Amino acid sequence: MPASDPSERFLVSSRAAHTRWGRESNRTAATQPARAAFNQRFLDEADGDPIRAANLRKAYYKGLSLKSAQARRKARELTATAEAAEAELTEAGGPDAA
Repeated sequence: MPASDPSERFLVSSRAAHTRWGRESNRTAATQPARAAFNQRFLDEADGDPIRAANLRKAYYKGLSLKSAQARRKARELTATAEAAEAELTEAGGPDAA
């Protein structure tokens, strides 16, 4: 039966990954087909032009970087909002105020 709890799912998948890589003698060779397919994606999009494919790959990674920065900023903003609300609640004599 699959694990339904997120922390259990993490442990199950982490164990599986460690087992898989523990049995692999050549990690580079094992991941080569995936890397080739990933690079082929950009070559196909660039009609076989390696220069354009390199630019498309760079644009892809810049997009990931942008999404990461946006997610970090949103997390900071939400944390600040939560901390301000908690401080306001404490100041107003909320349930945790002693």
